[in-house]
Amino acid sequence: MRRRALPGWVPFFLLVLLIGAGILIVWVILSMPSQAKEVFGAGNSRLNYIDRLTYSMRLFLASDDLVKPINESQKTISFKVQPGESIEEISSQLEKTGLIRNANAFILYLVYSGLDRSMQTGEFKISDKMNAMEIARAMQNNTPGDVTFNILAGWRLEEIAASLPTSGINITPDDFLKATRDVGSVSLPAEYSEFKSFEGLLLPGSYTIKRDVQVYDLLTVFMRSFDQKVNDQMRTGFKHQGLTLHQAVILASIVEREAVLDAEKPQIASVFINRINAGMKLESDPTVQYALGYNSPSKSWWKNPLTSADLEVNSPYNTYQNEGLPPGPISNPGIKALSAVAFPADTPYYFFRAKCDQSGQHDFSKTYEEHVSKSCP
Repeated sequence: MRRRALPGWVPFFLLVLLIGAGILIVWVILSMPSQAKEVFGAGNSRLNYIDRLTYSMRLFLASDDLVKPINESQKTISFKVQPGESIEEISSQLEKTGLIRNANAFILYLVYSGLDRSMQTGEFKISDKMNAMEIARAMQNNTPGDVTFNILAGWRLEEIAASLPTSGINITPDDFLKATRDVGSVSLPAEYSEFKSFEGLLLPGSYTIKRDVQVYDLLTVFMRSFDQKVNDQMRTGFKHQGLTLHQAVILASIVEREAVLDAEKPQIASVFINRINAGMKLESDPTVQYALGYNSPSKSWWKNPLTSADLEVNSPYNTYQNEGLPPGPISNPGIKALSAVAFPADTPYYFFRAKCDQSGQHDFSKTYEEHVSKSCP
């Protein structure tokens, strides 16, 4: 039986179909770099067109290993990259740790994106909700989210503010001072109602702070520390001395600036308490220094030495001119100065002065005549 011949148009149609399919395949292949850009980001400028095309095709084949997180249990895992480790070693370790599915796919993405040349060493906190591409980007920046912020004993608010620009905390000195001079900016218990600012309430020490912390949240951290460390026993000690919390912090701020050695703080506190009970002026140099403010020649907030004219400065903080405690703290005292006020030494002293041997120690005296006799030659 004779087969019927195909119509003459069929071979032509098949040829057109093959050509169309070829054109479509070529178009799909050639468009892969632009499609890869949408999914995987811009390719590394080091790659030529052929490399970019090749990597794009390989990335699409490995897309599940790159785009989908390996887990979503919201666990955070600490991952360390040691100095000198290659991207192959890092990728292999990530796979073994269970943070990525495929080390080869991870390397492929690193090379394609150019991130293979900027991997950082150090410790990274990686969530298992992150996909491989997010992990790769996270390992380009080892700047920790937390910083250690230090407050030194005896600093006044301006000195704390001045340390902010180099601390890593994103709060300006002006914003900090504005907030700390408004004690109402943070909700505080009634016992803090006498405080007109946060001066005296920022306990010295090291604090772990978020880089992006807001100023009012920062003050809340400081106040939480104050409430925890200035405990009920210490507050009872203040009352036993006849002092409110505000008065105790004021006196502790003076003790902090007067004392060089921690061991002498209870004795220095006793001198001031004895003077208060006797109705004597405190006559404390640091209160005058606080009143004078910033001293440009010495580039310090604490002018030293003071002149006789300085002691005449007209200020409620000048305890040579005014009786009793100044209206507010003159610095931020440490816990040892606060404890010295709560539990002062039992002494008969009303005077003290620095010894002449530059040791930081003080001579203590009962009378003014004895005090004068111990002056340096």
